[in-house]
Amino acid sequence: MSSARWEHFPHGADMGVRGIADTKEQAFEQAALAMIAVVTDPATVNAREPVAVECEAPDDELLLVDWLNVLVFEMSTRRCLFGRFEVKIEGHRLTATAWGEPVDIERHQPAVEIKGATYTALRVRQEKGQWIAQTVVDV
Repeated sequence: MSSARWEHFPHGADMGVRGIADTKEQAFEQAALAMIAVVTDPATVNAREPVAVECEAPDDELLLVDWLNVLVFEMSTRRCLFGRFEVKIEGHRLTATAWGEPVDIERHQPAVEIKGATYTALRVRQEKGQWIAQTVVDV
């Protein structure tokens, strides 16, 4: 049974997002779900339309910021929300598929619009056998 999970942590007017999992890839997936959960309940998003994304950065922390910002860009330009992610990381190159659907105002009831991931409280590391991937998103 996977121990992967996501959570929020408070940060002033913005919101902290954190993914915790057995692997770095799963922690990035969970951080993305935490970001979606700032907008809507991820369980309300039908993960039916795949979108391929990729990014590269000089280290894991910058990769997390780039990953989340790529998702923000895709959600904004496609007017969609994502509900499931599959991430692969090789070195500091991330390739992923995000599954989602167009925003349905009645069903999703979006709470806020995420402007982007920041470098505030940015951390990607392994602690006690679990990977933690966290940052603050600007809302």
